[in-house]
Amino acid sequence: MRIIGRIALFLFVAILVVIGVALVRTLMYRPPGQVSSIDVRVSPPVPFDVDQAAQHLSQAVQIQTVSHQNLADDQPAEWTRLHDFLMASYPAAHAAMTREIVGKNTLIYTWKGSDPTLTPIVLMAHQDVVPVTPGSEADWKHPPFSGAIADGAVWGRGSVDDKGSLITLFEGVEALAKSGFKPRRTVMIVSGEDEETHGTGAQAAAALLKSRGIKAQFVLDEGLAEITDNPVTGGKLSLIGTAEKGYATLKVTAKAEGGHSSAPPADGGGVVTLSHAVTAINDHGFPMDFRGPGAAMLQTVAPRASFPVRLAVANSWLFKPMLIRQMGATASGAAMLHTTIAPTMLLGSPKENVLPQDAAAWINYRIAPGDTSASVMARARAAVGRLPVALTWVDAPSEPSRVSSTASDGWKMVSAVAGKVTGAPVAPSLVTAGTDSRYLQGVATDVYRFQPMAFGLRDIEMIHGTNEHLTLTNLRQCVDFYARLIATAAS
Repeated sequence: MRIIGRIALFLFVAILVVIGVALVRTLMYRPPGQVSSIDVRVSPPVPFDVDQAAQHLSQAVQIQTVSHQNLADDQPAEWTRLHDFLMASYPAAHAAMTREIVGKNTLIYTWKGSDPTLTPIVLMAHQDVVPVTPGSEADWKHPPFSGAIADGAVWGRGSVDDKGSLITLFEGVEALAKSGFKPRRTVMIVSGEDEETHGTGAQAAAALLKSRGIKAQFVLDEGLAEITDNPVTGGKLSLIGTAEKGYATLKVTAKAEGGHSSAPPADGGGVVTLSHAVTAINDHGFPMDFRGPGAAMLQTVAPRASFPVRLAVANSWLFKPMLIRQMGATASGAAMLHTTIAPTMLLGSPKENVLPQDAAAWINYRIAPGDTSASVMARARAAVGRLPVALTWVDAPSEPSRVSSTASDGWKMVSAVAGKVTGAPVAPSLVTAGTDSRYLQGVATDVYRFQPMAFGLRDIEMIHGTNEHLTLTNLRQCVDFYARLIATAAS
C-alpha cells in the first residue's frame, strides 16, 4: 500500500507540475518569430476621388481580358484595350513611371527612386480574369462584364480578382504622383498577362528583372485578405500570406488489353486497376501537422483568442493532436496543415460496351512547404505498390514557395500599413492556391500575398464564381492601402 501511495503522490505532483508549466507558458506566451511594427511611421492618407475610382474599375471590368486554357480562345486585342485604358486614365502615374512590355502583354512599370542604395519594392496585380461558366450568366445580379455600379459595389468578373487590385494600385500611384510625391526608394509594378492559366508573363518579367540584377526588398501580390468573421477570435483579422503551396498534377495510367465488354477479364480490366491505384494514392495521404505558415496564423492570434485556445497553442507540445483535430475539422483548415490530394479527372473507354486499352486519372496536389514534388511522387509510388500503372507528371511541378520572414523590415512595413488601414490585427498565414508572385522569389528577399479587402468567409465564394463584386468600401480601403504603403516604404 505504501508503494501505491507513493506512486499516487508522484502522479499527483507530476500533474501539478504539468499544470503549472502549462499555465506559466500560457501567461507568458508570445507568438514566435515575429517582431512588432509599432516603430513604423505609416504615411498619412492621400486624397483621391472614390467615385472616379469606381468608374475606372467599371471600365476595366468591361474589357474582357479572359484567359483560357486554350490560347486560341483568348482575345489579344482586349489586353491592348486595357493597356490603352490605363495610359488614358492615369496620366500622372504614366508621367512619373517608365513602362515596359515583356512576354506578350505583361507590364513592368518603374518609378525611379532618388536613393540608389535603397532596394526597390515590387507590387503585383494581374490583368487577366477567369471565364464565366457558360449557362450561369442569368444567375448574375448584373451581367458579368457590365461593370455595373450598383448596391454600393462594382459588379463583374475581375472586380476582385484581380482588376480590383490593379485599378486601385494605379489609383494610389496616380494620387501620389498628383500630390507631388517623389520616392526615395524605387517602386516597381509587375502586371502579368496570364496568371489564371500559364503564368508565362510573370515568368518573363522575373527573367528580365533577374538579368538586371534586381533584388527587391519585398514583393507584394494578391493571395489573402482581411477576414471579418475570423472563427478563432470572432472578429476581424488581416491575413498576409508568407508562403504559398506548390502545384502538381499526377497522371495515373493503367494499360489493358481492351476488347468487348461482353467478355471482361477476370481482374476487371484497366478501369478496375486504375480505381485501385487512385484509391490507394488517395488513402495514402500526407499527415497533418501543426507547423509552418498554416500554424503561424493560430499562433499569432492566440493572445487575442479565448483562454482555452491560448492554452492549447502556448502548449502545443501537449495539445498538438487536439489543435490538428480542430483545425483539420474543415477542408479549408485541413489544407493549411498538409499537402492535399484531389483526384479530379478520369478517362476510360469512348463507348460503354468497349473495354478501354488504357484508363487514366489525373490527381491534383497542392504541396505544402516542407514537402516537395519528389516526396509526393515517392509517396504515390509507395501507395500503388505493384499495381500495373504508370505515374507521370502532366507538367513540370511548381514547388512550394519558401517562407518569407515575419521579422524583416518588409514585413514590418506591410503589416503596419495593413493594420492601420484595415483596423484589424495582422497575422501571417499560408496561401493554398497559386499566384504570379511565386515566379519572383529569385528577385526578392521576401514575398507577401495580401489584398486589402474585407470579406466574410462566405463572401470569398464569389471569387471565380457568380456575382463577383467589389464594394465601394473595399475599393476605398484598397486605394488607401496602396498609396500609403508606397509612401511609407519609399519615403
